[in-house]
Amino acid sequence: MGEKKAEKAPKTSWLAGLKTEFGKIIWPDKKSLTRQTIAVVAVSVILGLIIAVLDAILKYGVDILVNL
Repeated sequence: MGEKKAEKAPKTSWLAGLKTEFGKIIWPDKKSLTRQTIAVVAVSVILGLIIAVLDAILKYGVDILVNL
């Protein structure tokens, strides 16, 4: 009704804005990146083991109930 069509910004301003935003990124140093990677892998392995143990327990419980 009373709405106007949105004007598209030129691609050059979008690319310039993208370049500006990339310039604001603070990249982690190698030591920090290594620590964070190790933490992510360790937590993933631990959670995987917890899920595997819970799955085995539930499977054992369901097997007992089915064989009654």
